[in-house]
Amino acid sequence: MSIPTKYNAATVEEKWYNYWMKNNYFHSTPDQREPYTIVIPPPNVTGVLHMGHMLNNTIQDVLIRRKRMQGFNACWVPGTDHASIATEAKVVAKLKEEGIAKSDLSREEFLSHAWDWTHKHGGLILEQLKKLGASCDWERTKFTMDDDLNESVTKVFIDLYNKGLIYKGYRMVNWDPEAKTTLSDEEVIYVEKPGKLYYLKYKIEGSNEFIQIATTRPETILGDTAICVNPNDDRFKHLKGLNAIVPLVNRVIPIIEDEYVDMEFGTGSLKITPAHDPNDKVIGEKHKLEVIDIFNDDATLNAYGLHYEGKDRFVVRKEIVKELTEKEILVKTEDHMHKVGTSERTKAVIEPKISEQWFLKMEELVKPAIKAVLETKEVKLVPSKFENTYRHWMENIRDWNISRQLLWGHRIPAYYYGNGNEDFVVADSIEKALELAKEKSNNNLTLADLRQEEDALDTWFSSWLWPMSVFNGVNDPENEDFKYYYPTNDLVTGPDILFFWVARMVIAGYEFDGRKPFNNVYLTGIVRDKQRRKMSKSLGNSPDPIELMEQYGADGVRAGILMSSAAGNDLLFDESLMLQGRNFSNKIWNGFRLVKGWEVSSEIEQPQSAKIAIVWYQAKFQKTLQFIEKQFEQYRLSDALTAIYKLVWDDFSSWFLEMVKPEYGKPIDAKTLKSVIAIFEENIKVLHPFMPFITEEIWQYFGERNTDEALIISDYPKQSKFDESILNDFKITQEIVSAIRNIRKEKNISFKEVLELSIIEKEHLNKDFDTIIKKLCNISTINVVDNKLDNAIAFRVKSNEFFIPFSENIDVEAEFKKLTEELNYNQGFLKSVQKKLSNERFVNNAPEQVITNERKKESDAIAKIAMLEESLKSLKK
Repeated sequence: MSIPTKYNAATVEEKWYNYWMKNNYFHSTPDQREPYTIVIPPPNVTGVLHMGHMLNNTIQDVLIRRKRMQGFNACWVPGTDHASIATEAKVVAKLKEEGIAKSDLSREEFLSHAWDWTHKHGGLILEQLKKLGASCDWERTKFTMDDDLNESVTKVFIDLYNKGLIYKGYRMVNWDPEAKTTLSDEEVIYVEKPGKLYYLKYKIEGSNEFIQIATTRPETILGDTAICVNPNDDRFKHLKGLNAIVPLVNRVIPIIEDEYVDMEFGTGSLKITPAHDPNDKVIGEKHKLEVIDIFNDDATLNAYGLHYEGKDRFVVRKEIVKELTEKEILVKTEDHMHKVGTSERTKAVIEPKISEQWFLKMEELVKPAIKAVLETKEVKLVPSKFENTYRHWMENIRDWNISRQLLWGHRIPAYYYGNGNEDFVVADSIEKALELAKEKSNNNLTLADLRQEEDALDTWFSSWLWPMSVFNGVNDPENEDFKYYYPTNDLVTGPDILFFWVARMVIAGYEFDGRKPFNNVYLTGIVRDKQRRKMSKSLGNSPDPIELMEQYGADGVRAGILMSSAAGNDLLFDESLMLQGRNFSNKIWNGFRLVKGWEVSSEIEQPQSAKIAIVWYQAKFQKTLQFIEKQFEQYRLSDALTAIYKLVWDDFSSWFLEMVKPEYGKPIDAKTLKSVIAIFEENIKVLHPFMPFITEEIWQYFGERNTDEALIISDYPKQSKFDESILNDFKITQEIVSAIRNIRKEKNISFKEVLELSIIEKEHLNKDFDTIIKKLCNISTINVVDNKLDNAIAFRVKSNEFFIPFSENIDVEAEFKKLTEELNYNQGFLKSVQKKLSNERFVNNAPEQVITNERKKESDAIAKIAMLEESLKSLKK
């Protein structure tokens, strides 16, 4: 089988992914092995792959591939989320392009369009994950709107309602006027924006006096129902019990007192608009104020907006400022920076709005989840720094607003049977609802008397069940899959959804199953650009992952993104690391071609240099494997990959292959080649979880493999004891070889020229490595001597001194001059270091490590100077 000169990533990736799929290596069914389970954080069904997905899913694939090779029954469940707001927004936009308004469609007609959109565009992201090499169990792919998952959501809603934990209530909510739905606090992003502070004057009823207020939202004066001052503010004591008149509206409103008012901010007096500010609502309830809502659901003004009715709030702001100015009500304006709540999905400015919604009581539900993460550590957060964030959210939790004014999603299973929305029952079907309604009302109702709640549930209300529902654990907790795979092992996700999703899954796990949903939560960093901005389409700073894979190969991108991702810290994306990943693939491929290109002879004895090289590398491999295992325990995958990278690039390619390769034009002995291939195979086994495609390609080239011998299911290398001393001895050998190579380079001594090496041995040197030094440096003999050699180039490794006699090609005069210059430089350097160390202030105040580094510089410089002085003495001018 001919081996291509260049590695073709695109061809290889398609070939082996198809092979893995064909042979069903990704699929898992319960058996006698220990399971290892990951559930994918379900991306939006209409989403496309972005850099955050790349990082998150590469990590998951590394974990699942490694466990698969370690003999676990590895199961990685993929799937997508129906993403109520995002998907509905896309469907509405599509319909708008076709000249169809959502309001013109019935519920069934709109949902038909939504399902068409989902079937056409949904699942693209899962196909893109296959390009990345994701080894998910695709037969288990789930969608949060699947029938069984929908059934789970309904069952849970009914259970919580029957426990008295779900209720309806009027609350101040975050209203998204573009999506026309309420949002949870966590779905609101606060953005600091420049604005204006408008100072307005309100006339005191029955007086010529005015009271000033300051507001950032002058349009909301139309909903004012009071002016509030601090009772301790002497400026307003004379206004106690009086009324003010709202400008333009001429509404008479009371002047009330409350210590909530900050006397130092603005004018010290507040306009109170209970319908459009959460703090105003609290004051309004306390003082029993009228609530006047001036906005429609799309944030245009309603009839309370007077002549501004039907106009958008921001248009009205400009126009009302003009009117207030003309009527001399606007006193002044000031520039003002303030945080503006915006919808995470639509980016619309959020409107505080009083609305009747469905809520879930959280105070008792969170207690087991707090205990599991923060006390018993049943669920481990990695990095642990996120425990503080988790604690803050959970200990300050508010009731969860679970209803959304959307059509796409899980419809709330509540059925009204009266004229209004007061009388209702909760059931999993209209038939059961009818039975309950008859019983509750004592009336002979029919199906026609019932109408189901129009609102859908918050998307997260289905996602919080994900680890259970993908195995049908809510509907059938005794089924084989759920009993075998649950609780799952590792969850890999971003810290931005720690509360949205992770905390709620922990809550759901204990509430509905009495167990944790997973053992560990690895919270990855956020992918950012070099300016530390989060990558996003809107900023145009996010590269297309598919294009990156086409340019650098999937393995190159996987390696690049992981090498730039320290555990739990934000990742600063650098495309040069993708190039480094591709170059690594090429390095591995070239090493493979070199080995496969050697001729082999069974009649040649194994040289001593090969024997010791093999013993050394096996010890080096075991030490690296030990390090890798520790990094996996801490989810430091970047450090694990970097260790493998150094092992393969430096130790294997730059040293080991050089140590064992045959002389030019000669064959290699069969015993050495067998060991080299076995070592190569161990290398690609530890590398396979990170770079699956190139490793499978090389594995299959090394021998005829049947389907039971594919690399993806091969045995992961086992840890074994190794001799640490041989590694330490070889470090000295590396220093000797590097020093001799540098001398050849500096003195222009050809490698073909055979050299002699003499040693004054003051520290023990492992003579087993002499054959390595001879081979790598073209040394004829290595002599141990008692005295320094004249007319020789000297160098030092540790306390041992080495000498290479001058060849005829070396210019002694030039060498003397060069050594003198080097000596002068080092003497000057030593002087500067010693001056620093003699400074008592520096020594007393500098960190201990800095002092240690300076003392090492001093000792190294002294040793270097002594060596140079000896070299100069040995030169006979």
